[in-house]
Amino acid sequence: MTHLSNYGNDRLGLYTFRSLVRFVEAWTNLKMQTLPPVQLAHKYFSLFPSERDPLWQLLVIGPQKTGTTALYLFLGMHPDLTSNYPSKETFEEIQFFNGHNYHRGIDWYMEYFPLPSNTSSDYYFEKSANYFDSEVAAQRAAALLPKAKIITILINPADRAYSWYQHQRAHEDPVALKYSFQDVITAGREAPLLVLDGQMLKTEPAAIMDKIQKFLSLANVVNYHKILAFDPKKGFWCQLLEGGKTKCLGKSKGRRYPDMNPESEAFLREYYRDHNIELSKLLYRMGQPLPTWLREELVHTR
Repeated sequence: MTHLSNYGNDRLGLYTFRSLVRFVEAWTNLKMQTLPPVQLAHKYFSLFPSERDPLWQLLVIGPQKTGTTALYLFLGMHPDLTSNYPSKETFEEIQFFNGHNYHRGIDWYMEYFPLPSNTSSDYYFEKSANYFDSEVAAQRAAALLPKAKIITILINPADRAYSWYQHQRAHEDPVALKYSFQDVITAGREAPLLVLDGQMLKTEPAAIMDKIQKFLSLANVVNYHKILAFDPKKGFWCQLLEGGKTKCLGKSKGRRYPDMNPESEAFLREYYRDHNIELSKLLYRMGQPLPTWLREELVHTR
């Protein structure tokens, strides 16, 4: 008897399984039946309940430069813990759940661990520091290892930043080699970000374009007050052509809608209230002016 590769750690190839089924059908009078995968799994684990819980139940998820490699070594010294085999590409890390390796499948992943019959350990474990900041690793790991125990390491973020900088220098990163640590950590204080007021873009587009030209330090400054004109039929500003004609956006742009009813407006104002407050704090910290609409919304929150 055999079963699919992800049931109970058995890695008998699917090719062998299919060949066996074909042999039985061809040379016996037995009638083969099957069930959907989930029902097959429940049937198998009802027969072999000891295999219900997987062995690889411990994940060290990082983040990088916090001592995860040292912890990996220390865990491997314990008789009840068995680590994964090293990877030729990523050394002691498998990096299965966070990147392209995930699409190689569970059999590929399990090849990095010894067969259950060859170990007496209570836990299999692996360490991949990139799991910490991955957007997909948590969901993928939870789906495959729902009972896994998770370990993460937190250190002073200032120490971690400096360690990462030195790590990049050791790997001859051109930016880290060119700039001092102080240069790197202060480079973002004047971030190349311009926040535009969407309402002002509708009502005073020329003034907005003046801000953008200044922000980009453009050599050729265009006077948009002379090349934009308000089209009363469209209800918005358009490009002014020779002869006083205008070139506006298509019919799908600038549609006029009935006013929002007060009940909906009140509901959405309350719904976005906390988010707008947090946005105002962020813009303040960044030294960015508050858009007109945001200032008006904050007045209603008092």
